[in-house]
Amino acid sequence: MSHAAAAPRPFKVAVPQTRLNAIMARVAAFQMPDTPEGGGWSYGAAPDFMAALIEYWRNGFDWQAAEDGLNRFPQYLARVGDLDIHFVHEKGSQSRPRALILSHGWPGSYFEFLHIVEKLAHPERFGGKAEDGFDVVVPSLPGYGFSGKPKKPISPRTVATYFDALMTGSLGYDTYLAQGGDWGSAVSGWLAYEGAGCAGAHLNMLGWRAPGVVPESDEEKAHAMQAAGLFEAEGAYFRLHATKPSTLAYAMMDSPVGACAWIAEKFHGWSDLRNGGIEAAYTKDQILTNVMIYLVTDTFASATWLYRGLLEDQSGVAVPPGARIQKPMGLARFPIDIIPMPPRSLVERMMNVVHWTEMDGGGHFAALERPEQLVEDIRAFARAAGY
Repeated sequence: MSHAAAAPRPFKVAVPQTRLNAIMARVAAFQMPDTPEGGGWSYGAAPDFMAALIEYWRNGFDWQAAEDGLNRFPQYLARVGDLDIHFVHEKGSQSRPRALILSHGWPGSYFEFLHIVEKLAHPERFGGKAEDGFDVVVPSLPGYGFSGKPKKPISPRTVATYFDALMTGSLGYDTYLAQGGDWGSAVSGWLAYEGAGCAGAHLNMLGWRAPGVVPESDEEKAHAMQAAGLFEAEGAYFRLHATKPSTLAYAMMDSPVGACAWIAEKFHGWSDLRNGGIEAAYTKDQILTNVMIYLVTDTFASATWLYRGLLEDQSGVAVPPGARIQKPMGLARFPIDIIPMPPRSLVERMMNVVHWTEMDGGGHFAALERPEQLVEDIRAFARAAGY
């Protein structure tokens, strides 16, 4: 699938005050639900944490400051096929064209990557070498944030066709590297598998899998059992998003705090909190900025469509059993994740692994949890890939 891609046009986040007032009126009116005594996070979003977060949202959170932060790098909209794709584009210090597209997932947003953009684009400002810089592109997934909404659910494979057209058509890059976790890892995997301009991909979750590749060794089988148990315990959200996303959307459109709890609970459950609670990993401002991106754009509903699209969007030629990504691939295996990275032996049967890192800490939201390690690992992968 190919898309016509238009030239980018400048964009700036500027949410009308009337929209902000409407959201905050509902936050102000919210009443805490009954919760089981002593349950903490075991029943879902913890009441003590949510009460403190709501109080801060009402009386301490500064959306204008958050908006200024979102606008600190050049942003654009580009018409790609039938959708406007929103993205940050920070040109790096290197002398040769060297591009990197960073793709987020759910329940994240392009905000996840903003604090590492400068480090990737201008390493010399942080004690590194300018030639290690990238032209950094950070899009919002279709249906997320400030990108356009598809008319119906689409799959990560289809998202990859939009992003490849963005990079090669709208931005004119002959080649680029891709990086992502969560849905971003699936999109990046598809870019590496069939994206015309993609020269390789770095993943911090395995979102692309070849049909017919199954666990063989004892280590691989033990991992599969662990992953299945984790998904059974934590995967209810996935099943709901994939089967009845519109039903959930009615509730979340009516309750900003409900949407916040739905998202915050995943930041708690999928993160490495061994050295403290959720606020040891993220500030209240980070959590609320990410949540507000969903709210001010009315994209909670359309963001969940990717799950349904995984099931019903079968565009593209079927991938043959045992297919393998031949382009260079880098994997960063963080220890805590909703879908833990399989052993290297299994991954290597599906893709050409030229770089593999076992991280000593961190979880699903790697760019927020372990930014320095992620940046260094992306650079190391680029060197291993000869890019």
